[in-house]
Amino acid sequence: MTDNSNRDPQALRQAALDYHRHPKPGKLEIRATKPLANGRDLARAYSPGVAEACIEITKDAEAAQEYTSRGNLVAVVTNGSAVLGLGNIGALASKPVMEGKAVLFKKFANIDCFDIELNEPDPEKLADIVCALEPTFGAINLEDIKAPDCFIVEKLCRERMNIPVFHDDQHGTAIVVGAAATNALHLAGKKFEDIKIVSTGGGAAGIACLNMLLKLGVKRENVWLCDIEGLVYEGRTSEMTDQKAEYAQASDLRTLDEVIDGADMFLGLSGAGVLKPEMVAKMSDQPIIFALANPNPEIDPEAARAVAPNALIATGRSDFPNQVNNVLCFPFIFRGALDVGATEINDAMQLACIDGIAQLARATTSAEAAEAYRGEQLTFGPDYLIPKPFDPRLMGVVASSVARAAMESGVAKRPLTDVDQYHADLDTSVFKSALIMRPVFQAASTATRRIVFAEGEDERVLRTAQALLEETTETPILIGRPDVIGRRCERAGLKIRPEDLEIVNPNRDDRYRDYVQTYHELMARSGVTPDLARAIMRTNTTAIGSVMVHRGEADSMICGTFGQYLWHLNYVEQVLGSDDLKPAGALSLMILEDGPLFIADTHIHAMPTPDQVAQTVISAARHVRRFGIEPKIALCSGSEFGNLDSQSGRTMRGALQVLDGLGLDFQYEGEMHTDSALDPDLRGRVFPQSRLQGQANVLIYANTDAAGATRNILKSKAGGLEVGPILMGMGNRAHIVTPSITARGLLNISALAGTPVTHYG
Repeated sequence: MTDNSNRDPQALRQAALDYHRHPKPGKLEIRATKPLANGRDLARAYSPGVAEACIEITKDAEAAQEYTSRGNLVAVVTNGSAVLGLGNIGALASKPVMEGKAVLFKKFANIDCFDIELNEPDPEKLADIVCALEPTFGAINLEDIKAPDCFIVEKLCRERMNIPVFHDDQHGTAIVVGAAATNALHLAGKKFEDIKIVSTGGGAAGIACLNMLLKLGVKRENVWLCDIEGLVYEGRTSEMTDQKAEYAQASDLRTLDEVIDGADMFLGLSGAGVLKPEMVAKMSDQPIIFALANPNPEIDPEAARAVAPNALIATGRSDFPNQVNNVLCFPFIFRGALDVGATEINDAMQLACIDGIAQLARATTSAEAAEAYRGEQLTFGPDYLIPKPFDPRLMGVVASSVARAAMESGVAKRPLTDVDQYHADLDTSVFKSALIMRPVFQAASTATRRIVFAEGEDERVLRTAQALLEETTETPILIGRPDVIGRRCERAGLKIRPEDLEIVNPNRDDRYRDYVQTYHELMARSGVTPDLARAIMRTNTTAIGSVMVHRGEADSMICGTFGQYLWHLNYVEQVLGSDDLKPAGALSLMILEDGPLFIADTHIHAMPTPDQVAQTVISAARHVRRFGIEPKIALCSGSEFGNLDSQSGRTMRGALQVLDGLGLDFQYEGEMHTDSALDPDLRGRVFPQSRLQGQANVLIYANTDAAGATRNILKSKAGGLEVGPILMGMGNRAHIVTPSITARGLLNISALAGTPVTHYG
């Protein structure tokens, strides 16, 4: 958990200002999605070509979804009358907040967004302006408009517009509160229809939360609403609105302290310090306390737990567990609504959103969320009632639930034919490796291969093992101590336990003597004594895994989550190498914004011979085809088609001669610079007779320094996601990853290891 309160406030302020100011002011920019490089492009983008798209839209308004960005464009609209905890600061001062909201739309749901700040305090005139924006946008997100004006604006816009209009301060907050309350009641063993709720704050968010809790089953007579004047009771006239009056109680009680007695749930959307510890003491057993005031909650969680140790607590702050954050909701509810052409966001869609968020928190935590929140306990329970914002599964789970609800409730103009496929497509958009890995996973799903993980105690390995158990018929084999594996599974919030796995315990395994004998027989003439063999089989998990594969007790071994690559390769080659199986190179698939790019050899041959480069090329082509991609291979060097007599140039020219004598059935060319490999026009000017057509998708380098540097630059500066490295030449019997690999990366390698050699093509 990060405690920002211990940091220097002035330093925090300056860091926030610098973030907004540099390297350019603001948080947004507009980029073109189509090329505009010449007169032909201009004629298509503007006059005269643009007229064709306009004509199609005049014929059919729905054609705007095909020819413009409207179907993926949301407006965030405010008048700045109720901004965060800042109050009525005006439209201009609210712009940083609205830009931030737009950034969240893009980051979490890939929705384009314009922020629109309007100098209009009159709610009816504000609604008129918003309604006039309908031709531009696919949906409207109202933001930071004070109550009761926000109710008026939303009501008018919903009545007059045929696109979703959603006031996030109301409904977004209500949805996340609903999900957190669902799971809190699950833990407390209580039901919505039985609980007493005491709420403070009668603003837009507070009223919306109470309305949502009624839809979830809470009885109106069990809701006690308090504000700055005390209890909202029948006949009260001071500080009243129509919305508050809906919750007026026929009671003689007047204060929060009086009505809190026996309450099951406190819902605070008011101000700091409103709920006192002595009030918490009056609540029911295992009280639910949602103290959502920002920046300081109605009660400090530690103060509440001092009185009620088993309290279930949520706040609006990121430095406490269970942050009620609208980002869990609004990007994904809009994603689902836009994708089915919903005309509104109705109750059914909001309830579906609640259900999706709540269920996700009860599921196993994703590896990506665990990485983003390293050090935090992400196991469903009192400190984990709702998912974290950076859980990438939110997109698929929530948006597909919303889309399904929109279709079933009849507000979808463009219903989906297959919601499950839509869910999978959304996951593919979040997990960048999913699409290109699909052929590999399909091949692996039809195979039966036993995979042993050398570093079986590593949390990434444990997450991968759980995914394999959930998604395949395989039982992974883990090398590690069962007690350590059990503790780490529990700490990581995983469902699996040692008894669900096949475990090889280096400290005590019945096969130990057999493994020692096997390893000594293999290495006796390489200076390995029986004592050394015994020591290695007790301490070296890579050697143990290799021996298991050699003995046929596993089909493939994965190692390398810590340690140096060549150290692991040494033991793999010792045990599994033969005349037919020799490391041919390490191939890394880099998934980039404009498509996949393969890099080799990143680890094996520091300065390869022409024959070794040729073997790397052949092996790379075979592996690239596993992904359903036809290889186009460039032999890269400092020399370009003979213009420089360098070592790398001579190596690549020699490799080209070897390859030319083999009658291969794929495209390859060299030696050339990397930019020529990736730019066909440049290559055409330099070497018009090149046999390589189009852009190369495989780059083979003349040394591991060049290959490794390219791989690392693409990862660090181009946002490339790596699948690999893939150890080529060893018959898929072993793969060595690198310490930077993620749990998803391990799952990808597991799929490759889980595919038999016959699938290589």
